[in-house]
Amino acid sequence: MRFHGLAAIALLVGASACTGRDAAAAGNEAAPAALAPVTITSATGRHVFKVEMARTEPQQQRGLMYRTNIPADGGMLFAPYPPEGGPPREASFWMKNTPSPLDIIFIRADGTIARIAENTVPFSEAQVPSGEPVAAVLEINGGRAAELGIAEGDKVSWK
Repeated sequence: MRFHGLAAIALLVGASACTGRDAAAAGNEAAPAALAPVTITSATGRHVFKVEMARTEPQQQRGLMYRTNIPADGGMLFAPYPPEGGPPREASFWMKNTPSPLDIIFIRADGTIARIAENTVPFSEAQVPSGEPVAAVLEINGGRAAELGIAEGDKVSWK
């Protein structure tokens, strides 16, 4: 999955379409990142995920593309968002080259969930917007947020 700041959508879409890499090469280009705990505190309790951290622009552009083996309590945290720093901004993600449905959780600067895009459509190039400025984005397996009772306004924390 690739991220897009609203101001950079056209640039990134054009650049990503020209890479010419195939799925096998892209999926094997880097070793999996170290896992970090992310905790979501909701009305149904505390839910801990062990996720990969996507801190750099290349990591955030690649995201979970080509992945089919995401653990039940795994995923990826895009933090900081945007990767170059600065104040929170609106985000837009897509599912191009992403074979697994995901829940995309957009997180405000205060750590609360602004929006959950549930069960995003695999391989879709449709934009999935945050709807407001965010400081981080968490991707987990599609359907997990509803299964665990995670909702907008819940608190997300990580180190």
